[in-house]
Amino acid sequence: MFGHTFMSGLRRADQAYSGIVEYITAQHLCAGDRLPSEVRLTELFDVSRAIVREALVRLAADGITESRRGAGSYVKHTPSDRMIEKARTGKLSATLGTYEVRFVIEAEAARLAAHRRSIQDMLDIDTALETLRAALTSGRPAHVEDMDLHRHIIVATANPAFLAAFDALSDDVDWTMSAGVDISRTRSPVVIEAMMREHEAIVDAIRAEDGDRASLSMRWHLSEGRKRLMPAR
Repeated sequence: MFGHTFMSGLRRADQAYSGIVEYITAQHLCAGDRLPSEVRLTELFDVSRAIVREALVRLAADGITESRRGAGSYVKHTPSDRMIEKARTGKLSATLGTYEVRFVIEAEAARLAAHRRSIQDMLDIDTALETLRAALTSGRPAHVEDMDLHRHIIVATANPAFLAAFDALSDDVDWTMSAGVDISRTRSPVVIEAMMREHEAIVDAIRAEDGDRASLSMRWHLSEGRKRLMPAR
């Protein structure tokens, strides 16, 4: 049973989400393996079928499972062992869920930054990019520098509401950035190089005042960032 995952103060769907991730890990399931039926999951976690379905929808959105019509749910990507180790107990669903919000906030922020950034904003963004490059290539923690670059892009929108929304997510964003860099460093150096190229593409588009490209580059970067929390493909 995996009931010990269920703690007070957490939404039942978040608890079920964490319980299913724990089940995948404990049972050593791999990509392509079938999860227990919804009925069996309700028994395992002592929740309603509606709660299980909500958890499975979130797991699918985060790329961990996939639903096959008439055949149930299957593992799509198993979460990285390091991600599980670093995860705050029971908070995995909420933390990964911030990516969905970031797709909305940061993609539009990059678009606006490309059109509104001042000369000083561009200098700050360029400086933050080079500081991030130095941190990533040195092998030291780089999540503070990563956060700083993203925040400068937000500031360049000249709209304080974007900054307030981004800062509200700061704890979870900081966790995913820290975990992403840590996990990526256990893999081939090309993973860190790809991360750097993604940031460069965003900054290049902002410099060129190309809002559409800046937005698409940010969405691509966030999508790849979420994937980096899973095992190497």
